[in-house]
Amino acid sequence: MVRDVTTDWLVAGSGAAGLTSAIVAHQLGGKVLVVEKEARYGGTTCKSGGVAWIPANSRQAQWGVQDSVEEGWTYLSSLIGDSVPEARLRAYAERAREMLDFMLQHSAVDFTPLPDYMDYYESRPGYKPGGRSMDPGAFDRRLLGDEARRIRDDYITLFPFSITVREMLRLGAMDGGAFLLGARLALRYWLDLPARLRGEPDRRISLGAGLVAQLRYGLLQRDIPLWLSTPVEELCVEDGRVSGALVSHEGETLRVHARRGVLLATGGFARDLALRETWQQPPVSDVWSAAAPGATGDAVRLGQAVGAQLGFMGSAWWSPSYRPPGGTAQALISGKAYPGSIMVNRQGRRFTNEAQPYEDVVKDQYASEARGEGAVPAWLIFDGRFRRRYAAGPVKPAWMQPDWRVPAAWFDSGLLTRADSLESLAEKLGIDAPGLLATVQRFNRHARSGEDPEFGRGATLHDRFYADHKVQPNPSLGPLEEAPFYALRIEAGDLDTKGGLACDEYGRVLDGAGNVITGLYAAGNASAAVMGDTYPGAGATIGSAMTFGYLAARHALGAEAGAPERTRRATSPSEDHAMQDGEAIA
Repeated sequence: MVRDVTTDWLVAGSGAAGLTSAIVAHQLGGKVLVVEKEARYGGTTCKSGGVAWIPANSRQAQWGVQDSVEEGWTYLSSLIGDSVPEARLRAYAERAREMLDFMLQHSAVDFTPLPDYMDYYESRPGYKPGGRSMDPGAFDRRLLGDEARRIRDDYITLFPFSITVREMLRLGAMDGGAFLLGARLALRYWLDLPARLRGEPDRRISLGAGLVAQLRYGLLQRDIPLWLSTPVEELCVEDGRVSGALVSHEGETLRVHARRGVLLATGGFARDLALRETWQQPPVSDVWSAAAPGATGDAVRLGQAVGAQLGFMGSAWWSPSYRPPGGTAQALISGKAYPGSIMVNRQGRRFTNEAQPYEDVVKDQYASEARGEGAVPAWLIFDGRFRRRYAAGPVKPAWMQPDWRVPAAWFDSGLLTRADSLESLAEKLGIDAPGLLATVQRFNRHARSGEDPEFGRGATLHDRFYADHKVQPNPSLGPLEEAPFYALRIEAGDLDTKGGLACDEYGRVLDGAGNVITGLYAAGNASAAVMGDTYPGAGATIGSAMTFGYLAARHALGAEAGAPERTRRATSPSEDHAMQDGEAIA
């Protein structure tokens, strides 16, 4: 037996896109239900740094950043071109800041600009050296009550305590101020003795999980129900309109009637091997991705069943990744730019500028693989000096984690390899030893003078950002010459896929002919990326997810020009209570 319930706005997915849209719809007078198929909420947003890329945002002026909507549009259009419809791209460039202001006013979200965190491509017109990428800051998880136990909080850092993006960047300087900051953060953590004795996580939650916590708190304040372990099984269509969905909840099937529409914000398909093999270039895997386990292409299948058009299915938010044995893949963001390291393929040759944006590194990895050079996997090679000073993926600097404290499984599995010479390292890795020796000799000769004529590493502000500024003349370059030598296995990973349902400037899903599928919306990685096959700057994923979650809710609730007229507030407080309890609503 199928039981009927009714709401105005049905949101599938509990990441940044879905939770933002839920808050917006409720603020506009709508009755909202959020469903999440996993047992924990937050999705891939919780596995990220939580940064949002918002051009011309209202908080830049406080940090001395000069920006404009037109400059943001110019930068985006120069990168993305006509691969994305102009109206959709302009909607992001022009209205992301509007979304931010709305959320600052009506939720606990508290983004702060990172004035030194640059856009990724400084040669493009409209580029800014900082201020568009925004840190979500930290939040007190105790405000969530019992819901704090259900958040996905598995972002791995080098520390037992939570740190914000701003603090992470400051700690990366590895100077006196960084050590003082680290000591202060550690002291705060350990002095919370009751929590430590109970084995609880840091009450201060940050990064992507911190953003989700802020959004979840907004739902709690508004009594917006969030049903966990509740997958969407099928979209319902009546009179040519998506009118709701069948969901599986607590052992029964419910037919949720959504008077204003359904938003699919279920993430990408990074964790579905069949979809990856169908749409993406080989080799592919569903275990190299840092996406949440629930990113299995639900939106793609649900949308296709009602005639939706797909876009950018061959693309992803690429990032080199590593996978500890018995664990899940993690993105390698910053460890690849420190001096004293190179990335090589099976021929022992470099194939990329290791310090460039992570999406471009993986694209170069695939290009090398396509040439038959064996770059999937690749290896990050570094020497003993690097090992003492810097982190490499999961491996802390030797002063924090000497080799005897590195889990033996990391060495046994091939995640990390150690040898007393480059020749021996190449033999253990099964790569060409003469090729590796020649590569290192050539690299060292130029690195000593701060040059990389082959790939230009360290030539841009981005390249130097994650490097060691105490090393001159190029903080990203240094020779590999001090034994022992190490190699970290690098997969062709991603943060999630970019392919999904084609949408217009309001997040409305389009069919194969480019017509709107009435009542169906998509945002986040469930939709074909507004960024196309590019990655303009840190936070482009979350910034666009939240913006189109915002625009979709506004359109569905009648707050956009040309949207269906709102005729009444959808529910009364008593109906809200009934909905939360899962009772049928007439």
